[in-house]
Amino acid sequence: MADPSVCVSLEGTTVKEMLDEAARAGIAGADLIEVRFDRLYLRKPEPTVTENEDGEVTKTMPPASEWPVRDYADIDIEASIASLKDGIALPVIFAARPVREGGHFSGDEDQRIAVLEAGIASGATWVDLEISIDEKIRSKLVKAAKDASCQIVASIHDTDSTPSAEEIQSLITDNADKGDLIKFCGTVNDHQDALQIVEATHAMSTESVNFAAMALGNGGDWARLHAPVLNQTMVYATMRNEFRLSDKGLVNVRDLKEAWNLLEY
Repeated sequence: MADPSVCVSLEGTTVKEMLDEAARAGIAGADLIEVRFDRLYLRKPEPTVTENEDGEVTKTMPPASEWPVRDYADIDIEASIASLKDGIALPVIFAARPVREGGHFSGDEDQRIAVLEAGIASGATWVDLEISIDEKIRSKLVKAAKDASCQIVASIHDTDSTPSAEEIQSLITDNADKGDLIKFCGTVNDHQDALQIVEATHAMSTESVNFAAMALGNGGDWARLHAPVLNQTMVYATMRNEFRLSDKGLVNVRDLKEAWNLLEY
């Protein structure tokens, strides 16, 4: 069976960090790069340093949702997109995630739409258009993407929970006409939630729709690790490699490829 494409989602908060991360992701085996343009609006804080009684030093960072956010005007959008276009060799999925779906974009919706339009015009291979975008506005973005031969990720992000397997399956199949690939990302509160994604994707083994399904939280990586036998088209991975990364539902790109080899997928 053919392995799904592996997309590394960049987590840098400056253009320079993103370019460096994208280069390392290519070496690690990524097929695509997701540019999360909304992350440029984050200000990375200094880590909290603690030392236990044995003298071991630990550095911890608060979740990104608690990081300071730059003003919309602080980012030179045109220059940033141009630098990212010139510096990333792999195909790019351009995204500017809104706060309502777990992103960090600091402007209003009209400003975000303008950024997405700029991403499409830049020649990105893919653009991520959330299904929650106003229907009329989304239709215009879809037309712009098609005119630019830019493929569309139609995404759904549930930042509170993970629906039932039947609901996930319906969300994916009912929205199959909204893009070239349907992306669903839920939030796992327990292992039962994680199983819902596995069950939903397993039930879709005979469907012809292109999709990627995953979740954040402990167990959310199960659908990523077993994606080749769950009929998934694409898997989102990370360059992060810290201890207990799986508790966040994430998987390092090298670990993902190694797991597929070990499992003989």
